[in-house]
Amino acid sequence: MRVTNWLKSQSLRAGIRTLCVQTSMFVLTIFGLLLVTFMIGRVVPVDPVLVIVGDRAPAEVYARVYAELGLDKPLYQQFLMYLYQVAQGDFGTSVLTSQNVAKDIAAFFPATIELAVTGTLVGVLLGVPLGVWSAVRKNSFLDQCVRVVALIGYSIPIFWLGLVGLLVFYAKLDWVAGVGRIDAAYEYIIERETGFVLLDAMLHGQWDIFRNFLSHLILPGALLGYMSMAYIIRMTRSFMLEQLGQEYVVTARVKGLSERRVVMHAFRNVLAQLITVIALSFAYLLEGAVLTETVFAWPGLGLYITNSLFAADMNAVLAGTTVIGASFVLLNAFSDALGTVFDPRTRSART
Repeated sequence: MRVTNWLKSQSLRAGIRTLCVQTSMFVLTIFGLLLVTFMIGRVVPVDPVLVIVGDRAPAEVYARVYAELGLDKPLYQQFLMYLYQVAQGDFGTSVLTSQNVAKDIAAFFPATIELAVTGTLVGVLLGVPLGVWSAVRKNSFLDQCVRVVALIGYSIPIFWLGLVGLLVFYAKLDWVAGVGRIDAAYEYIIERETGFVLLDAMLHGQWDIFRNFLSHLILPGALLGYMSMAYIIRMTRSFMLEQLGQEYVVTARVKGLSERRVVMHAFRNVLAQLITVIALSFAYLLEGAVLTETVFAWPGLGLYITNSLFAADMNAVLAGTTVIGASFVLLNAFSDALGTVFDPRTRSART
């Protein structure tokens, strides 16, 4: 009994220690991200005061705004002020929209999430089965075909695929809607509640808007899904080949287990790694949807950052970069935590 209690206390201490280490690493990573974005905002050749007041503003106006922005203070004080503002959710005012940047991000980020979720779903539903199948049928003709499909998805630039997709499926075949999130006719009649057009249309029974949104979503979502699928196929195939070469697989086959059961057992052992891959794929789609949003004029965070960059709106650019970076860190931490739940080695250690 004492031994059992001692083991439980040791396990609890180890869990608390691991949690503290992971929390500390997360805080340090976010701190580093904020430091990098702050320094980028200070080294870029853009004068934030001139962006606000214009080139012809009097010297006294320039000096007043310069002081109001805290640019007359030492760099470390400016960074502390930046941390304080970010902690309060204040990223400043956007020059482009004349609104609070945090409100802009809350309005634009759901559109990016819609694209990333669609792409991830397509990538997982197609990439995982194809990756497993390709590993099981190693070096077969079908395996070669799957590998070629994944290689093409890795090699072709997404903006080129987007332009070709618009030319073929919209301009020529008229199978999908064009650029934008929804048609302009629906833009001002949709009842926005969650920020996600699909959910808002369903909640309020606006099924014509629902169908119109899907028509706009299919093409960019499928292209991002193709990129995600290519990555997931390669990683799934690699993980499965490693497991199928293990001794326990040989032993299971010698004992007469069916190939289906052998493959399923091997797949369970790669599930923890796949969770990390899927989470990273989702994070990459959040980060890499900028080109897709630009080609399809999709009003997401990527297009918002691009337009802000062209307008020298550094508050919006730095805030968008911070949000994307923080999302990446959160997804990585979440995948690590979830991976320990599905990792058989972790389960056996706990038992």
